[in-house]
Amino acid sequence: MKKFFFSIRQVAVLSSGFVLMVALLSACKKNSDNTVDIPVAGLMAFNLSPDKPALGIALSGNLVTNSPLAYTNYTGDYRNIYPGDRSVKSYDFEKDTTLISSNFNFETKKYYSLFVVGNNGAYKNVIVHDDIDSLPSAQAYIRYINAIPDSSTPTVIVKANGNNVFNSLAPFTTVSGFTAVNAGDVNVAVANGNTISANRTITVENGRIYTVLLVGVPGATDNLKAVQIKYILNGVLIDD
Repeated sequence: MKKFFFSIRQVAVLSSGFVLMVALLSACKKNSDNTVDIPVAGLMAFNLSPDKPALGIALSGNLVTNSPLAYTNYTGDYRNIYPGDRSVKSYDFEKDTTLISSNFNFETKKYYSLFVVGNNGAYKNVIVHDDIDSLPSAQAYIRYINAIPDSSTPTVIVKANGNNVFNSLAPFTTVSGFTAVNAGDVNVAVANGNTISANRTITVENGRIYTVLLVGVPGATDNLKAVQIKYILNGVLIDD
């Protein structure tokens, strides 16, 4: 039996045999003899907008987090949300003004990532389905998002063990799928031959799922806002 772990909150068993540290898909007890399954989905949210140091996110008017997300920060885990067609509003927490509002149909028992991207008055909610709960744990898995707000089309190259995992043009808001790699060093580079140029080596472990964040503003002199490569751990896969 396979289990899926996230790194922060207390675990609750999913019907598929995975374990999620946000009580996702857990049952709500009616009484000592009966339970009622509450349909939920999972959402991980990111603030990748360089000029927004405090970002709020609401689904159908309900806050996803109690406190705002700083730039390049994320929820840290998949938060349980009600499924269905939901309005998704990203807003400037300090000014209490809406940046972008959209709608998305979240399906029961599925995981999603919301990347809030953009800069200088132009923003977008990028929502993708994270198809991760059926992955075998024998390898690591990696994907990337190009959240660099620029009209050019940079090339993203990801190499593991000397082999190309990704080598493709990636316009702004591109999100790759998760691809299997063996444990070890992974080299990541993004460049457009002009204002975008960054590279980094990260070390991945088998059974772990990673998202690489390509972020920053081309030409920025502020180190916090400069083009750079970050990554996060989505979760851990374990076979019993």
